[in-house]
Amino acid sequence: MPEFFESIDFELATAIEELARLSYELRENRNAILAAHDVADEAALLARIEAGEADEHPTYEYYLAARILADTRDAARAALAESLQEANRT
Repeated sequence: MPEFFESIDFELATAIEELARLSYELRENRNAILAAHDVADEAALLARIEAGEADEHPTYEYYLAARILADTRDAARAALAESLQEANRT
């Protein structure tokens, strides 16, 4: 990995590192929420609420948090992809 960053300017390398770390943290926090409710994804968590298997409050707030974390991770990954494309052009 050190060779990858040798040809990239410091600001771009820092942005890539920060976006990668953010994406990782968003994934892990989402996974922690889903694991606490023993579900694989947000749809399963919502289905448990709708079926009456989980209390609406605060489970719905956890559902929303997991959705926000997933959406934010998607945005971070898109920004990371753009930064990597820019790095490959240099």
